[in-house]
Amino acid sequence: MQKRAVGIATRSRWAKAMAFAGLLSLAGCDDAADTAQDAEAVPASGAARIAGEETVPPVPIMGEEVDIVAFGNSLFAGYNVDPNEAYPQKLEAALRARGINARIVNAGVSGDTSAAGLDRLEFTLAAQNDTPDLFIIELGGNDLLRGISPQETRANLEAMLKTLEAEDVPVLLMGMRAPPNYGPEYQAEFDDLYRDLAQEYDVELIPFWLEDIYQDPALFQSDRIHPTAEGIETLVASTVDEVEAALPEDG
Repeated sequence: MQKRAVGIATRSRWAKAMAFAGLLSLAGCDDAADTAQDAEAVPASGAARIAGEETVPPVPIMGEEVDIVAFGNSLFAGYNVDPNEAYPQKLEAALRARGINARIVNAGVSGDTSAAGLDRLEFTLAAQNDTPDLFIIELGGNDLLRGISPQETRANLEAMLKTLEAEDVPVLLMGMRAPPNYGPEYQAEFDDLYRDLAQEYDVELIPFWLEDIYQDPALFQSDRIHPTAEGIETLVASTVDEVEAALPEDG
């Protein structure tokens, strides 16, 4: 994807339901500078893996840098874990272990609703040196916590997608899921909004990005909302294929 400078200025009822969804309720970026001429070697898991006495050769990182913005709430910010264990940082390491010259900006802000995300979207874009190769949106969980209507959440996410579409920025939408105690009508309307928006704006979608951990309490902190470091590792492992597939082929 050809780079260009970005030129735009700019959560008790859920508590009981959190055991069902194990969700929610967002802080730094890793600096990575590699060039296509100077390939860096990174082991497959951040350190050389040993199988018996054999060391798995490191995967060379090559090609033009791929700039990704991880835009969300505390699930991206890395609530109560080491900053290096937050989802965006772990995702960056996983992509680099595959030889992808990825640099991920962690634009997660704890407590952000979709409205708060919309308010800071243009500022976040303007703060980037280049147009992102991929913009990952993970918002809507705090809308559930605060009882915000699905219609409002939809409108805010749609406004973000329109802005990103106008800037020609590829998007990966991280879907959330409403708990059943909100009622079938609310649940269906909330759950469907991610799919509908992804189809309408032709963006990539992970329908429920916490799918692989939400039924395992051991992967959540004591609040039953935020993943542990192990839970984050599981999330990265279960989503990295989809993130990689969402990257433009000419990255």
